Amino acid sequence: MLGERLNLTNRLIIVMALACVVFGASVGYLYFKSQLAPATDDGEPTDGNLVGVIYIEGSITSSEGTGSVTKAINEAISNSSLKAVVLRIDSPGGYAQLVEQIYLDVLELRKEKPVVASVVTALSGGYYIAVGAEYIYTHPSSMVGNVGVLGTGPQTLMPSELNLETGPYKVTGFSTLNFPFNLSTALDSFAGAVGEGRGDRLIISQLELKEGKVYMGTEAVDAGLADALGGFQTALDHAASLAGLEEYEVVDIKARGEADGLETNFNGTAVNWRDLTLATLNELNPPPAVYYLYLPPMAYQASQVSTVSTADGDTETVFTRGQVIVDLSHGNGVSSWVFDLLSAELAMRGVYLGYGDTWEEVEGALDASSCLIVAAPTQDYSLEEFRAIDDFVNQGRMLLLFYDPAAEYSQASSPLGSINSLAHRWGLSFGKGYLYNMEENYGLYRNIYLREFGDNNLTRGLDSMVLFTSTYLHSTDSDSAWTTSDTYSSVAERAGVYAPISVITKGNGTVAAFGDLSFMMEPYAYVEDNHGLVLNLAGEISSIWIPLVEEPDEPEYNITEPDLPVGTMKLYYETVNGEEESVWWLRTAKDVTVVERPDRVTTFHYNEEGELLSWEYGNVSLTYHSPLPDWDYPLTEGKAWSLRVGYNLTVYDVEMTGILLETGEVVGFETLVTRDETYQCAKVHITDLDELNRLGENWTTVTNQYVWVSTEAGLVRSESTSYLYINGTFMDEEQRILQLQDVIWPED
Repeated sequence: MLGERLNLTNRLIIVMALACVVFGASVGYLYFKSQLAPATDDGEPTDGNLVGVIYIEGSITSSEGTGSVTKAINEAISNSSLKAVVLRIDSPGGYAQLVEQIYLDVLELRKEKPVVASVVTALSGGYYIAVGAEYIYTHPSSMVGNVGVLGTGPQTLMPSELNLETGPYKVTGFSTLNFPFNLSTALDSFAGAVGEGRGDRLIISQLELKEGKVYMGTEAVDAGLADALGGFQTALDHAASLAGLEEYEVVDIKARGEADGLETNFNGTAVNWRDLTLATLNELNPPPAVYYLYLPPMAYQASQVSTVSTADGDTETVFTRGQVIVDLSHGNGVSSWVFDLLSAELAMRGVYLGYGDTWEEVEGALDASSCLIVAAPTQDYSLEEFRAIDDFVNQGRMLLLFYDPAAEYSQASSPLGSINSLAHRWGLSFGKGYLYNMEENYGLYRNIYLREFGDNNLTRGLDSMVLFTSTYLHSTDSDSAWTTSDTYSSVAERAGVYAPISVITKGNGTVAAFGDLSFMMEPYAYVEDNHGLVLNLAGEISSIWIPLVEEPDEPEYNITEPDLPVGTMKLYYETVNGEEESVWWLRTAKDVTVVERPDRVTTFHYNEEGELLSWEYGNVSLTYHSPLPDWDYPLTEGKAWSLRVGYNLTVYDVEMTGILLETGEVVGFETLVTRDETYQCAKVHITDLDELNRLGENWTTVTNQYVWVSTEAGLVRSESTSYLYINGTFMDEEQRILQLQDVIWPED
């Protein structure tokens, strides 16, 4: 009896254990199902017949955000209750590798069940993902397409004996010369995915597809990029019908807490994809990088300010027989690197190439020079300056005019106006925009070929050249090189034969104009016959005989840090857009200065090192995240710097965040006269890019400024032009001139 009772007890224990397991599994299943599916009216969860929704919203620039999407796709594949899936897409794309990861997972999902895309915005990589669906709905005003690739190319390696690498591309990752072809390969993959996904429904050609156009929803349907106009509910109904469902429930299969997984974060602050710039992307993902990403046009403009450079600080200015002088006195956006190869070829011929930072230096060097180079100026030439150059050319010398439409060289508000202020005087005119050829190019649509050349000494012996982002010169009798007839102008938007090079004879001299700068630089100079043109230029310049002109030694200047004691007062006159007013500057304490204008009094606070901490006036205050350093005294010619600092701006208790990017360089020394004093000053060129997130709007201010600083009085004069953009749209321009009138010392 006892044995029977023990056996019975054991059987009961086993049965109860099994019951617990079954009960636990049932509860777990019901819990999971209740989390996945909404309940019906009677409170019971829906059984099967589910249409899932996966949200792909924002820029695809983080592995974590991409992971949340791919996890949702994996769940959709493995969950048998989900009969169909709708992709809700509102994205401009992002990093190429992350976009491709989502796209390939979507293809796997499509093998298992119907997938329909509902598009709010699907640009570049966002559209790449959409073509993985078997049907695409879009709103009439949605933005769709922008098939293409954005690349930030490899940097030049500056080798070190301490930090060693095992190969020439270990650090840079890519060849500069081959990088356009890398992008073309990525573009072919993108366009191929569109062709495979859309099939016979794609109306436009592959060539038009690769142009990167943005289509409105209605246009996208007409072009075959999307199937029909319709909203989210229409997409759900269609997905259900593809799955054979007459009734269905909708579930959001994106894990909670990951709804904003694709949101871009920069310095801990969320960034809307419409506010992304290349500068931000380069901070998040340093070059080289490849993106399937749409950015608003202003994102390219604002982000390029920091790439503009002037002559290197250690560039030697030598005025001697047969010299070539490069004019840097008109805000030119070129560095000595542009002319390194030409300089080397000239040096082997006994001709030296130097740089003039001020017009006085340039004009003083003309008598000893065989050639004057004017490249990418951003300030107009005056009539007096033209006359000096005209006399120079008439003496049998050579003038070379270079313009390049690439953003690195075109920072002026009217970029063509400055170069054409000279070119027009000789009957030449640089055209707007850039040239491109979608059918024949060197890896990239705007790397164009020249196949026909004129009969002159500069273009002799050339059969083929490649120009890397070039403009053209309006047709004249002086045209000396031509594109093929299927080349387009980005502004004219029509095919034709364009002339990027013109050569004319003026008196006994020569004026030559070129719509590109890159062809002279390594490695671009070694493509096709580009180097042949550099050799021809060097040969022609060196053949010009110039009598020896001895120049007196230039004194060396430097400006040391001003020492303005507490109690010092300075009176300035300030002109703002033509309106003049008085401005007082006062040092009220060692770490405090006050600036009084008629409409406000601003107080500035410094630390012991003289670094700016904050300022305020009225209900407005600004605090820098880290101290804003003073300039690196002593100021010597060629000294350059750059900085980046964040800040908080508070207006009536409303706090906003911003970022200031600044580059500066001492470009020369000048003597300025005030009311009673004469000051020897360092002339400093400063470029500021100020990006402020103001109540959801992106306020971008670009300022180009020259300041004159003396040891005795500090700031003597400043001239600045500022441009304000709100969400990428130009809003306002302001010009300021500040001139010192008098200094009142404490003992006075």
